[in-house]
Amino acid sequence: MTAPRTGRARRETVAATQAAQAALAAEHAAVYGYGIVGGRVDDTRAGEAREAHDAHRARRDAMSRAVRALGAEPEAAAAAYALPFPVADGEAAVRLAAELERRLTAVYADLVRAATGSLRAEAAAGLREAAVRAVRWSGGSVAFPGLADRV
Repeated sequence: MTAPRTGRARRETVAATQAAQAALAAEHAAVYGYGIVGGRVDDTRAGEAREAHDAHRARRDAMSRAVRALGAEPEAAAAAYALPFPVADGEAAVRLAAELERRLTAVYADLVRAATGSLRAEAAAGLREAAVRAVRWSGGSVAFPGLADRV
């Protein structure tokens, strides 16, 4: 009876590791993206962009530690990331910030599903924070952040 548990535990660890790596990758992209956002938003939103950038750097570091704790090597950030659309002005930068946060809600929802214990709690906090920032940037919300696009 121990073998199935061991196999199941291994599969759960693999799933949690993959989800944590995905969250780490999304945080790398968010840190990059907020560098673009911060350079394009007007002065009234610049502080908000700086706060979000700092928050994502902290989450990125936490996800890196989580991946290591799961026994894997954290994936490094890319040198650059493709933006989902051109960001030539402040209005586009605000849309980019909202999109970054929306994407983060999805990866953190996956991590909540795959993780247990303190990693699940950390993922839930990341999901909540990204959802709140998405509302602030977009001006609107969805009923189930992180799940709305998965119908």
